[in-house]
Parts: sequence; structure tokens; C-alpha cells
Amino acid sequence: MPPHKRSFRALACTASALALAVTAGTASASAAPAPADAKVGKIVTSGWNNWSCKPSAAHPNPVVLLHGTWANQLDTWFLLAPELAAQGYCVYSLDYGKLPYMPGFNGQGPIVKSAGEVSDFVDKVLKSTGTKKVDIVGHSQGGGPLPRYYLEFMNGAAKVDKLIGLAPDNHGATASGLGTLARKVPGVSKVLSLAVPGVEDQIVGSEFLKKLNSKPDTVPGVTYTVISTKYDEIATPYKSQQLSGPNVRNVVVQDLCKLDVSEHIALGLVDRIAFHEVKNALDPTHATPTTCASAVS
Repeated sequence: MPPHKRSFRALACTASALALAVTAGTASASAAPAPADAKVGKIVTSGWNNWSCKPSAAHPNPVVLLHGTWANQLDTWFLLAPELAAQGYCVYSLDYGKLPYMPGFNGQGPIVKSAGEVSDFVDKVLKSTGTKKVDIVGHSQGGGPLPRYYLEFMNGAAKVDKLIGLAPDNHGATASGLGTLARKVPGVSKVLSLAVPGVEDQIVGSEFLKKLNSKPDTVPGVTYTVISTKYDEIATPYKSQQLSGPNVRNVVVQDLCKLDVSEHIALGLVDRIAFHEVKNALDPTHATPTTCASAVS
């Protein structure tokens, strides 16, 4: 095979492998049942995205949920959102980072643009609820680089009380080494930047991450919780998810329950150990110990 064809095939294979790694679990996530009362492109009932909701004294901050890359709000939050709404929270979510050629698999647009979408959405929530701040709970991109950019560069810190990240790739992702490999193959970064810029933004060494991580991990006035799993295969190494700062709590679910074997996708969609920690972070005054028993509580 001529050298130029071998190089092209290597480029294509590496790009495909990286995309598959970053989207690992998308099939299972997409196959997860959406709420029974959900309609395509719309979320109704259960208090989820209920624009007439008014926060209570017990839960004064509305909660904004942000899905991850190659995901959407229905498939990501079909368990957690109704639970939070049933507990009295005003809960909202959106689909951000849409690309026209991949409907339903969102979070792929440039993160800076997606952060602008989140900024507008938070403003809408604040106006609807009459509140001054929201709490953000996000998975992967939605719990790490996206909201951190919003807080740092878009005045989001004035509008956010708590940021709770589930498997957030705060300092970039290596996708179990595939991201590092991609950086060594000429042209891969350019292909990703053109096809799925939100993915390229999250790979260690991207220009986006250089800008984001040139700043301190946290901003004053916001409380951060990072919930990780040792079995993460996307936001790797998993300890890179952790943040540094006086207003940070880093949690590894296996430190709470050694039996927890959730990986990247499961941690955000179905892990009740992680969900218990989310609820503790949202309402620390009434926090209770998280143990293996939390998985069935």
C-alpha cells in the first residue's frame, strides 16, 4: 500500500477509535428508557422543566442539569431529574452543543459556544423562578470544562451557588490513552476540530483546555463537588477530574462503597451511590452518610 494511503488509513482509524472511546456507552445510554411521559424534543410533567415551579424555602436554588458529550437531556437525566423534582427541587435541563448532522447526540459543538447556550438558559431559569442563583449538576463535559468556562469567563460565578460534577473531565480526557495517541497522528486534531469540535476541546493539550486551565480550578463564591469512579475509561486518569481549592470536595465512589463498579457513563446515569452524594451536595445541612446501602435506598 502506498505510504500516503497508509497514513490516511492510520488517521481515519485513530480518529474513529477516539470518537468511539469518547462516546463509549452512548449506545447503552441511548437505549436507556426515557420517561414514559416524554415526547420527542420535549420534557413534560414530573416537575422536570416545569416553568411554573417556584423554589421552596427548603430548596431555594433551582437545579440545572447538564448532560455530557454525545448525549441528551432525556437519556441522561431520566432517573435523577424526577427524583430531585419529587423531593421539592425546581429542576431544569437543556440540550446544548447540537450539530445538524448528528441529531440527538449533543454536546459536540465548540464548548465556548455551548457555554453561551448554558448562560442564556441559566438566565431564563433565574427569571422564571425569581431567584438569584442556581445549582448546576453535570455529567462529564457538563460537569467539568463547560460549566467551569461559564463560571470563569462568562460571569457565571455571580449566578451559581454550587457546581456538582459527575465524572467531569476537568483537566481534559485521554480516553484511556487514545487521546494521547491521537495527538501524535498528524491531522487528527484538525479532523476532530472540524467534525466534532466539542470532542477536540476536551482532549488533553487542546487550545480550549490551555485557556481554561491557565486559571485556578475554582472561583470564589462557588462550592464544588467532584464525584468520580476509579473505573472511568473516558475522563482518564480519573484523578485528573479532581479540583484544587478551599471550596472543593473530591469524592471517589469506591471510597464510599468498594462494591461500586460504575464506569464513566453509568456514574452519571444510574449510580445511586453517586446520586446520594449529589443530594448531599445540594442540601449539605441534611446530608447523610453514603454507603453501599445507599444503592438501594
